[in-house]
Amino acid sequence: MSNPECIIDVNNLNKSFGKKQAVINASLKVNRGEIFGFLGPNGSGKTTTIRLLCGLLTPDSGSGTCLGYDVLTQSYKIKQRVGYMTQKFSLYEDLTIRENLDFVARLYGMDHRKQRVQDALVKLDLTHRQNQLAGSLSGGWKQRLALSAALIHEPDLLLLDEPTAGVDPKARRDFWDQVHILSSQGVTTLVSTHYMDEAERCTRLAYIAYGHLLVQGTAKEIIHQSGLATWNLSGHDLLSVAEKLKQLPGVDFVASFGNDLHISGVNHSALSASVESVRSEVDEVVNIHSSLEDVFIALMGNKMDER
Repeated sequence: MSNPECIIDVNNLNKSFGKKQAVINASLKVNRGEIFGFLGPNGSGKTTTIRLLCGLLTPDSGSGTCLGYDVLTQSYKIKQRVGYMTQKFSLYEDLTIRENLDFVARLYGMDHRKQRVQDALVKLDLTHRQNQLAGSLSGGWKQRLALSAALIHEPDLLLLDEPTAGVDPKARRDFWDQVHILSSQGVTTLVSTHYMDEAERCTRLAYIAYGHLLVQGTAKEIIHQSGLATWNLSGHDLLSVAEKLKQLPGVDFVASFGNDLHISGVNHSALSASVESVRSEVDEVVNIHSSLEDVFIALMGNKMDER
């Protein structure tokens, strides 16, 4: 590759399963050490896109490279340098932590296997649980074991498919701290997530809906590029206010946030006038900065309107 820091460089990748187009003309670049996040609704094509980028799936058309290898013709070489952590725990629950890691090391044909396993246990603080059956672990410890297994062969590229689903907030935070340590060591990570706080911890993001890669950039860039204005309304009878606002000019979407409403739109003057028209029906009206979640709700609504 012309840029040694560019780990992934793909153009117009397409993938269909029967009549369903899962990925449509996906193009992007990912640099070494980046944590690149993929967001979007269920069935949007996030996982399929990630698998195409690293040779786990062969595109129907398009071109590109991953780790310097062609994604269409050299997928075997790419797979050897990729670590993959699936959403569902996929290791053997009737084996211990050490036995699972030893099994994965055997699959990769690794030399000095015992030392590699020991290093993996130490790296993610699994040593004191090494003889515990995987099936008896909590969600957070299963997650840690799965990450250790994905890293045991020291991959250059790590794929995480909704890795923190079903684990507690502290386990999520610990997990992301580890991902950032790996990033500082030059490991590139592709991650799909539904959590906005996790998305904001990514270096860059892409939003996918119905197979289309709609936007990409840093969280700040995506929010700025959206041109979205957002108002926060507080009060008691917000349900009736929300229904009224949905019919007014400039209101692209209305979303409930606890006891408040977020009202957003790209036509700032029309939106402001519509919000002003219901001011007497609420307790407080405040113009706020649009959040990443506000932007993605708007993107999803726009894509549904197009369909």
